Amino acid sequence: MKPQVEIYDTTLRDGSQGEGINFSVADKLRIAEKLDSFGVHYIEGGWPGSNPKDIEFFAQAKKKKFKHARLAAFGSTRKKNTPVELDDQVRLLLAAGTPVVTIYGKTSMLHVKEVLRCTPEENLAMIGDTVKFLKDHGKFVVYDAEHAFDGFKLNPEYALATWQAAEKAGADFVVLCDTNGGCLPNEIGAITKFALGKLNCKLGIHTHDDSGVGVANALAALDAGAVHVQGTINGYGERTGNCNLISVIPLVHFKQKKTCVPAKSLPKLKELSMFVDEVANLRHNPRLPWVGSAAFAHKGGTHVNAVQKLASSYEHINPGLVGNERNILISDLAGRSNIVMKAQELGFKLTNETPELKPILDRIKELENAGYEYEAAEGSLALLISAALDKKFAPHFNIETYHVSMRHDQKESICEATVRVRVGDQVSHTVAEGDGPVNALDGALRRALVKFFPKLKAIELTDYKVRIINGATGTAAKTRVLIESSDGKREWGTVGVSSNIIEASLQALVDSLEYALLKK
Repeated sequence: MKPQVEIYDTTLRDGSQGEGINFSVADKLRIAEKLDSFGVHYIEGGWPGSNPKDIEFFAQAKKKKFKHARLAAFGSTRKKNTPVELDDQVRLLLAAGTPVVTIYGKTSMLHVKEVLRCTPEENLAMIGDTVKFLKDHGKFVVYDAEHAFDGFKLNPEYALATWQAAEKAGADFVVLCDTNGGCLPNEIGAITKFALGKLNCKLGIHTHDDSGVGVANALAALDAGAVHVQGTINGYGERTGNCNLISVIPLVHFKQKKTCVPAKSLPKLKELSMFVDEVANLRHNPRLPWVGSAAFAHKGGTHVNAVQKLASSYEHINPGLVGNERNILISDLAGRSNIVMKAQELGFKLTNETPELKPILDRIKELENAGYEYEAAEGSLALLISAALDKKFAPHFNIETYHVSMRHDQKESICEATVRVRVGDQVSHTVAEGDGPVNALDGALRRALVKFFPKLKAIELTDYKVRIINGATGTAAKTRVLIESSDGKREWGTVGVSSNIIEASLQALVDSLEYALLKK
C-alpha cells in the first residue's frame, strides 16, 4: 500500500554535517542498510561533487540491493552562466548512478543577489535547466527549495516563481526548506498551504531545529498537505540539528494516524536510534522522546502509584510499541509503588503488603540523602532489598584489609593494590598492578575471589563514572562512584559514596561482584 507520508532520510549527508559526526564509507553503508530494512522510502547518501568519500560511497552502494528505499545523490543547481551539460558537479550527480537525484536552489531574493550574485532570471534558469537535464536522463528529481519560508516572507512572488520553475521543468517533488530553522509552525503551515494552492506537483518539508520546533514545523507542513518529510535519525545536523525522524515517524503513525514506514517496523524504532548512535560513536540521549531511557521513566511516588494501576494514566502510548520499556526510578522522591514495581523488575516477590517495604523505603531515602543514587545502580539496590527481605542474608565475602599505592620513576607510573579477603573461614591475600588505583584494586580483588567463585572471570567493568556531590568543600568533597558491569549477557550498575574516591570505588566494586554472585 502506498504510504500517505514518505520518509526521506538525510542522516548520511545533512546529519554528517553535525558537530562531532564523522562517518566512514563503511559506516554509511551500514546505516543505509539499516534504514532500508526499517522501511524508509529515500536515503540521501551524500554529495558526490563535494568529497572523495561520498564518491566512494556511491560506487560501493551500486553493488547493494535495497529492498525498500531508493538511494538519492545530493547536489546543487548548475553554476551561473554555465551550460548545465558542462557543469562538473551536475555530471557527478549522474555518475553516482542513483535512481533519485536531489538538488537545491535559491528561493530567497536576498541569497540570489548577495550569495549567488546573479540576476533573478538567471537563478530561475539555473533551477529549470538542472531539473530538466536530470529528468531527461531518467532521474526521479527532488527539488529542495532552500530558504523557502524566509524567501517567501521577503518576496512571495519571486519565491513562488522559483518553485514553479522546478515544477515546470518536471520536478517530482518540491520540498520547502526552513534552512535557518527560525520559522514557527503557524508560518510553516500557512505557507505550505499557499504553495499547495499554486503548484500541481507533490510537496515535501525539510526543517531544522534552531528554534527547537523542527519536528513541530514538519508536522505543521504535513497537516497543511505535504506528503514527504525530510530529516535525520536522532536529529543529527548542522548547528542544533535537523528534524528528528525518530520523533516524526511515530508522531505520523500514532498521532496523525497516517501511514509512513511499515507498521511492523515501529517496534524497532529504539533499536534504529541506538544503532545509528553506536555507529556515530555517540552516547544515546536518555531524554530523547519516544526512545530514550527516560521517555517512560517514572520517579515521583504519585506517578508510579497511578502507573501501577493504569499505565496510560502517565504514558501517552505503550512503550513497547516503539521498542522501549517502562523504567521505575528509585530516589528520595520514591513512594511504595516505586519500590514494589522496581523490586518486581529485579525478580523479588514484593507487594504493597510486604512488611519490609517501609524499612526498605526509609533506608533508600536515608542513603539518597547521604549521596547515594539508585536510578542507575540496580545491582546495589538489589543487594539492599535482599538484605531487608532475608534476615539470614550475608555477603559472599568480606574485605579485611586493602592497600593502594602509586610510585613514579623516570619512565613510568606504577599503581599497585593489595587486598586481603575472607570467604567463610578461608583467607586470600593478593596483589595486582593496574593502569590506575581503581584498576589495580579491581584486579587484586578479582584475583582474590576467582579461586572461590570462578564465574567472576566473566565479569567486566564497562563504565566508570565519578560525580562530586558537594563541590564547595573542594578536595574534601564527598564523591559518588557509579560502575557498570557486564557478564556478556546482562549489564548492571552499582554505587559507592565516600569522601575518599578509592573507598567509594571499592564499595561499588564490591557490590558489582556481590550482585554477580547473587544472580544465579
